Amino acid sequence: MSLLNADSRRDFEIRRYHLLAYALIPLASLVLQAWLPRVVGRYDWFDLPLVVTVYFALGRRSPIQGTIMGAGMGLFEDALSHHVIGVNGIAKTVVGFLAASVGIRIEVENHIVRLLLTFALSMLSSAIYFFTYRFLLGLALEWSWLTELFRAVGNSLIAIVLFPVLDRLQIRE
Repeated sequence: MSLLNADSRRDFEIRRYHLLAYALIPLASLVLQAWLPRVVGRYDWFDLPLVVTVYFALGRRSPIQGTIMGAGMGLFEDALSHHVIGVNGIAKTVVGFLAASVGIRIEVENHIVRLLLTFALSMLSSAIYFFTYRFLLGLALEWSWLTELFRAVGNSLIAIVLFPVLDRLQIRE
């Protein structure tokens, strides 16, 4: 039995998707994230761009691509919402980088691992958002860690449903 180092394992297990999947899935998550609060009212239980960022960063296993994906998703989410431009960009950039970095080190095909990673990265994104908004910008922010805990659980539940659906879109070689 030969042992694979991180680089060869990453190259061996990188998921590939059609170009339309890379364009339409993030776009759909951003549109839903911007549209659902207008229809449902207070919509705080899910962060679809975060879940999509985590999924693609885990699948591609490239910290650079995860960082770019997170930055793009966060900035577009800020542009479509009433948030300060860049706050979600910072949070999702860190999440994309960490998700891809973790994807290199451990096997992320297990649904329990994906669930726990989505939960942890969602909590981290909330903490970075709060820190950036409150301490770097110096703005007042209504904040409830219980709400953020429920959001992390909601993101994890969405990931349990969404990740297997998105797995079927990958290109098999």
